[in-house]
Amino acid sequence: MSKTYQTTVNNNQVFKMTPKNVTKLDYVHEAANTYHVLHENKSYKIAIVKQDFQTKQYQVKVNGTTYNVAIEDPLDLLIKDLGFEIGASKQINDITAPMPGLILDIAVTAGQEVQENDTILILEAMKMENVITAPRSGIIKSVSVKPNDAVDKNQLLISFE
Repeated sequence: MSKTYQTTVNNNQVFKMTPKNVTKLDYVHEAANTYHVLHENKSYKIAIVKQDFQTKQYQVKVNGTTYNVAIEDPLDLLIKDLGFEIGASKQINDITAPMPGLILDIAVTAGQEVQENDTILILEAMKMENVITAPRSGIIKSVSVKPNDAVDKNQLLISFE
């Protein structure tokens, strides 16, 4: 895996960086989240205004101008190259029974709009009530079961549009 990092500034300018490029920077740490950088004989005053380490999103002020910066590390880039997206929306269209059981209650009907994590139905299995929730927001296409139906593992219960 490459050691290249990719930064995207304001969602349109993309820069590639390596650890070697970063260590070559001539900078001085002036105060908390504030730096003075010399690059190609130009002076820059940089302040990190906001930072979200979880999403790798930063708001940086450079000489008074604010930029939104997203950083992708080598693993993020590899995942993207493989055709996956981190945090991509779920495209689950069918809900199947996770285990054999008995349908106790159905909380939705065909055509109904649901939000992610809304209760869809209750399945009794091994004397326990299991609440099945919506894996994503969407519209219910069809309900394939009714209350008191016995279902097998992986049997279709509900479909999304």
